[in-house]
Amino acid sequence: MIDLDAAGSAVTLLAGSLEAWIWVVPGLLIGLVFGAMPGISVSRAMALVLPATLDMEVLPAIIFLASVYTGAGFGGSVPAVLMNIPGTSSAVATTFDGYPMARQGRHNEALGLALVASCLGVLGSCAVLFVLVQPIAELVLKIGPFEMAAIAIWGLALLGSLGGSSLARGLFAAAIGILIGTVGMNTAGYLRGTAGIPGLLDGVPTIPAMVGLLAASQLFALVNTRFLVEAKEDRRISLARILAGGALALRHPKTLLRGSIIGALVGATPGVGSSISNLLSYAEARRVSEDRDSFGKGNPEGVIASESANSSSEGGAMATMLALGIPGGGATAILLAAFAMHNVVGGPRFMDQNRDLVYAIILSNFAQALLLLVVGTGFVFAASAIMRLPLRVLIACVLVLATMGAFAIEGSIAGPVTLFVFAVLGWLMSSAGYPVAAVVVGLLLGQLIETALLRAWQLSGGDPAEILEHPAALVIVVLMIASLAATAWRDRRLRRTEDLITPG
Repeated sequence: MIDLDAAGSAVTLLAGSLEAWIWVVPGLLIGLVFGAMPGISVSRAMALVLPATLDMEVLPAIIFLASVYTGAGFGGSVPAVLMNIPGTSSAVATTFDGYPMARQGRHNEALGLALVASCLGVLGSCAVLFVLVQPIAELVLKIGPFEMAAIAIWGLALLGSLGGSSLARGLFAAAIGILIGTVGMNTAGYLRGTAGIPGLLDGVPTIPAMVGLLAASQLFALVNTRFLVEAKEDRRISLARILAGGALALRHPKTLLRGSIIGALVGATPGVGSSISNLLSYAEARRVSEDRDSFGKGNPEGVIASESANSSSEGGAMATMLALGIPGGGATAILLAAFAMHNVVGGPRFMDQNRDLVYAIILSNFAQALLLLVVGTGFVFAASAIMRLPLRVLIACVLVLATMGAFAIEGSIAGPVTLFVFAVLGWLMSSAGYPVAAVVVGLLLGQLIETALLRAWQLSGGDPAEILEHPAALVIVVLMIASLAATAWRDRRLRRTEDLITPG
């Protein structure tokens, strides 16, 4: 599995390249800052600094960009926890429990949880990548439309869990999100739901809609509130409590491991990435939990599940990029562009001829994760000062920042308009008791589900029996049915136990 000679050469290569290490901390800081700015995606942040790598050697250039990638992976959780705004789409699930923890005065602990879960997710995925980079790449090649359709259906089945105590409300909200996510022209050339508006041909702008649903809509409910946390003593910034939150993450090894595995596998799948992995990990953590009702109300496991998955996606995406030359998402596409700028072509030949360089890149990711613990702690300590701001100031700043981010993403007034339309929609749904989180998940999954099902249908010629020729897809379907059946059986036993305990 591991080429020991190449690994030894990688250590020598890293030890003799001071320039490679100089750029790690600046890369992490750039990633943290841009990741914490709503609307600035990881790939956008990396694209902005890509020209700075022109005069570097290939190893320092890749390590610098990978550091930005690592920093941004955690940076998105900071506004997710403090302001209910996911800095990146991969931090959506972090808002579900991170923000309630902040409202309860546990923002220090929530940020510590997110930081340690992110670092451990990166470390875990890099360990897997170091040992299994080639087998993972070969596995990814076997994932086709049928397998993607099965994964998408599993994700759809888990959406109802975001409805809290009401499965019907969760599924209804998810259906609205899926309908919104499928507006525009699909891969077969059909138009849906555009209402004759040319700007909707490419679909509803995802990030402005998501920020509007999660953040702007919640601001309406805070208009008459003075601070995010009412108790003055709970608004304090405490390094000890941040560290205590990080230690709390270590008490949930199963959640960490599950999130890391889901993140690595989903991240390795081209076109899926961390935007989906954090949602799947969160839903799976809630499904297997003994205290599912506490999710969405400040359960630390929700933060751990989301952050471990979105950070471990980095390792999975890099496995596909290094071994096959296929970008798993926008960030790895930027890394491939950096390779091309230095006359290097990623893929199987690159793996065979430059294995020492591949191992050097992977080993540098271990160092980045460890340094992120230190750099991220300082960043979190500074960012927590937001809790001291009066809401009349914070609301104005959030709205301005969100509006500017929406405009920057779309480059037109369509971004801010989408933001405010979905802010109103989110407020109305929250007022009526429908989970806005399920709408966001449906919005993110809608296009993926449709595309996967459409491709599978086209390849099969409309014959459902074709799935029998795809054992991997069958295994996924069987696992989905078994997991849902086990959950239903456990719920039934719990209800029977409660009926026996309850008098009368």
